[in-house]
Amino acid sequence: MDINHARQTLKTVFGYDDFRHQQADIIEALLQGEDVLTLMPTGGGKSICYQLPSMLRSGVGVVISPLIALMQDQVDALTQLGIKAAYLNSTLTYPEQQHIEQQLIAGEIELLYIAPERLMTERMLTLLDSLTIALFAIDEAHCVSQWGHDFRPEYQQLSILPSRFAHVPRIALTATADQRTREEIISQLGLTGARVFVHSFDRPNIRYHVSEQPNAKAELWRFLEQNHSQDAGVVYCLSRKKVEEMARWLNEKGRVALAYHAGMPAELRQQHQQRFLREENIIIVATIAFGMGIDKPDVRFVAHMNMPKSIEAYYQETGRAGRDGLPANAWMAYGLQDLISLRQMSESSEGSAQFKQISAQKLNALLGFCELSSCRRQSLLAYFQEQMATPCGNCDNCLTPPETWDGSQAAQKALSTIYRTDQRFGVTYLTNILLGKSDERITRFGHDKLSTFAIGTEYSADEWKGIFRQLIAMDLIHVNASHGGLELSPSCRPVLRGEQTIQLRKLRAKSKSSTRPATSKAALENLTSEELALFAQLRAKRASLAKEQTVPAYVICHDASLHQLAKQKPTSTSDFWNISGFGEKKIEKYAQHFIDAIQYAENPAAS
Repeated sequence: MDINHARQTLKTVFGYDDFRHQQADIIEALLQGEDVLTLMPTGGGKSICYQLPSMLRSGVGVVISPLIALMQDQVDALTQLGIKAAYLNSTLTYPEQQHIEQQLIAGEIELLYIAPERLMTERMLTLLDSLTIALFAIDEAHCVSQWGHDFRPEYQQLSILPSRFAHVPRIALTATADQRTREEIISQLGLTGARVFVHSFDRPNIRYHVSEQPNAKAELWRFLEQNHSQDAGVVYCLSRKKVEEMARWLNEKGRVALAYHAGMPAELRQQHQQRFLREENIIIVATIAFGMGIDKPDVRFVAHMNMPKSIEAYYQETGRAGRDGLPANAWMAYGLQDLISLRQMSESSEGSAQFKQISAQKLNALLGFCELSSCRRQSLLAYFQEQMATPCGNCDNCLTPPETWDGSQAAQKALSTIYRTDQRFGVTYLTNILLGKSDERITRFGHDKLSTFAIGTEYSADEWKGIFRQLIAMDLIHVNASHGGLELSPSCRPVLRGEQTIQLRKLRAKSKSSTRPATSKAALENLTSEELALFAQLRAKRASLAKEQTVPAYVICHDASLHQLAKQKPTSTSDFWNISGFGEKKIEKYAQHFIDAIQYAENPAAS
């Protein structure tokens, strides 16, 4: 079995002319029986890397995924292509599970999706012992690392695979992993001899915007109104309570917004997820319990109402936007309270001291990213050991460069106030001292008599909060996780003594249009007005076909395929071989439906 055969299958089954990125090398390695570790960004085409060799190698490809809620949609998408796929999870009845097991034994399934917990049961392992296994695909492989952003202990049990299934190739896939996490994936999964493929982490179609605005809700609404008035998107919040409040508020503002968090009944959570995947223009408001593995390609924005816990988590979550390669936005509002809350959550967890220390380092790295004055994309890629030679031109700092100023004297005032209050108080209290706002606590402690009382009135409370955040990002001060007070770091001494100057970033004015995608979803590469009208009718036809089959619209085809149809206006089924994403089975099932829609749009009276 060679790569040319794989390329032919790519065209006839998946409808793509050629491989992207490193897909060809990855697939060739698996066809030759080698193990593989691949890091490829969301939307980069990871799934084809294991789906195609599973079809070409003898036996069934076993895909290990942590998200049972998405397995049905993944299987539906493969079924549309004529690929024999199934899943085994707790949503199936016992007779349904038995039927799939019988199909496996009969060799009637090419791809099986399964959660790690079920895979590791003795019953399942015994069944797999009796089968010919084409390969094991371990999706979301960063879950195996306790240093990663989404550690799942059951993933570490997968270390049994190389000994129990010694001659079966394995591919571990992830979109996010720093060097430490990569090393642990290799160690924990026994992939020492694996071929490692690291694709660029850059998602050039995503525009990054980070806002330190104090009124995050108003800023979010302005962002949505200016850029995504009818688009599907995800809004992440730190707490379940805030998720419920944000969903209610967005609905009151006239958007269809659905809540999603682990405290909801499983049935309602599943219902909301299915609506988001299968309907258009819905906003899902969620904790980080939602997002990993989401296949919806036309998510046009991801908004964070709070800081995530690491750059890896931020990259993973923002990566849900623009999987179809079309312009998308990643917007985040953050504040010092986010840092304090996340530090306290980490400190109160059951993790080891080393884990807590690394979590704090990751959180500080994300704060540094938020407080940047330079290109965000360059910084984001550098975190994953990837260099970008020039600024990206597609982030807020590139589009609207922030002003900087000599903040040395302001820093001295802030540091001195922390020192003179015995390093025990939070930013609001310290800001009130600097602004000369006396209250009962300040009077009781005698802090209204300090030499730093009222010496900072040239700045507003919001500006002082920004100064304190930047000093934390510079590691001049840090937050005590137990009580939220600010403490001096040893590195602050040169600044406090006036021996070192520092540049600070000015508070950014309210954003206007810097978050707007380079082209809107409707524009899609300069369609004419006639083509735009046809594109809308083709989307309606796709929605009708999807509803008939109770599958998400993107399972029929992506917007990019409809764009090609609107441009090329094929008149025969053979013309569909030139449309990306249409392989043999989809041409057979859908080509005539779209031809009829095109002909009706061009000549309604004749139809």
